[in-house]
Amino acid sequence: MKRSRSRALSLLAVAGLVFAACSAAATPTPPPAGGGAPEALITAAKAEGTLTTIALPDDWCNYREVIDSFKAKYGLAVNELDPGASSGVEIEAIKANQANPGPQAPDVVDVGFSFGEDNKDLFEPYKVATWDSIPDAAKSADGLWWGDYYGVMSFTTNTAIQPNPPKDWSDLLKPEYKGQIALDGDPRASNQAIQAVYAAALANGGSLDNAQPGLDFFKKVVEAGNFVPVDANPGTITQGATPIALRWSYNGLSHRDSTAGNPTIDVTVPTSGRFGGVYVQAISKYAPHPNAAKLWMEYLYSDEGQLLWLKGYCNPIRYEDMVARGVVPADLAAKLPDSTGAVFPTPAQLAAATKLITEGWDKTVGVDVVVPPQ
Repeated sequence: MKRSRSRALSLLAVAGLVFAACSAAATPTPPPAGGGAPEALITAAKAEGTLTTIALPDDWCNYREVIDSFKAKYGLAVNELDPGASSGVEIEAIKANQANPGPQAPDVVDVGFSFGEDNKDLFEPYKVATWDSIPDAAKSADGLWWGDYYGVMSFTTNTAIQPNPPKDWSDLLKPEYKGQIALDGDPRASNQAIQAVYAAALANGGSLDNAQPGLDFFKKVVEAGNFVPVDANPGTITQGATPIALRWSYNGLSHRDSTAGNPTIDVTVPTSGRFGGVYVQAISKYAPHPNAAKLWMEYLYSDEGQLLWLKGYCNPIRYEDMVARGVVPADLAAKLPDSTGAVFPTPAQLAAATKLITEGWDKTVGVDVVVPPQ
């Protein structure tokens, strides 16, 4: 079953987070509706010659095609740092390279929602041409960060290893899943893993204001012998090292497509504890290539960039505006999973939950999540 994107957007509006329609008030000379970079910015970015990104895996939101299309359009080189890095590592990379204009200094970051507001002193303000079509609740009023896309937490299962995929959170405690369940990331630093724990809380007596039951639930998963303390990725899922991984829906769906049935990958949005998460973009205050960074943002927030994210199963932040203008292909909209009933935390709720989970994982769960050898 599929649901309409209008329904998805209304859910977010009810949650008080994002995606209400833009204000009807118009500026006297509005920018092009679909976005577009000024020629002066293009010239300045080409003079810098390079953009440095970090933590953009090829299969995350279709980033391989996004990056390649950007390079083809503008002729810039893209220096891709640590594609598998967590949001926390992205922030540390900015801090560690404040005085270093070299190739290890990221120009831009794509981080979990709470990481944007909590680290805004590291970011350079900028507003893309399509700024007004980004919902107010999904951006910093001063232009220090802005929402890019969202997805819902789901279970990704390699059915060659586990032919009976879990359907709900309570299933993860069943004996048949012994040694099979993993997080995609370390819950002490990874936004995706943190929000998987947060989502588990909703299905286990917690709420958006109380994430502790999520930690308690994962303690039970560990005690049941079902938890695999490995940072899951498409390779470990395909190989069977982490047959069941808790990941954003878009990551699971892109992985499913990439295997083409060998092995078959099942992606299930749980029946309870349905949880949505927004990511944000920002430009480093210390970016070695500030104009290339701005051009990158203009591309991402143009209709072209937003639709490339949608192609990778990510729900782009400007979706409502693009639907209203009739520029979203029906086939892309129809491929999104049913996530009826998903809830979205406010920035304050997310910040509190992130603090609780990152600081409480060791105390409550007491398991290190390790990155598998390459």
